[in-house]
Amino acid sequence: QVQLVDSGGGLVQTGGSLRLSCAVSGSIFSINAMGWYRQAPGKQRELVARITSGGSTDYAYSVKGRFTISRDNAKNTVYLQMNSVKPEDTAVYYCNAGATSWDGLRVGPQYDYWGQGTQVTVSS
Repeated sequence: QVQLVDSGGGLVQTGGSLRLSCAVSGSIFSINAMGWYRQAPGKQRELVARITSGGSTDYAYSVKGRFTISRDNAKNTVYLQMNSVKPEDTAVYYCNAGATSWDGLRVGPQYDYWGQGTQVTVSS
């Protein structure tokens, strides 16, 4: 089993900063791409940022230049540094990881795992 626990959300004023964290734990064999998604009320979940195991990054156009994704492979943790936040960044943020698990005998197939979500609210 692989678990993701995301944290760091909260209430922040427009123009402020917030840092989200997501720790992956469990019977991990390997973690490939990791990312952050968000879902605002009444909207579909959307990709915010993604980072490969090699460190290549991808961002949604709306957050480019303001958000930075990074990962610490030794800690199995991915971060999202959010700067210059705007009211439209208000959403529940979910971390995601493509990972394989190890049951002691063999490596399982890769699955997509999700954190429980952390609320980010930007006040104007």
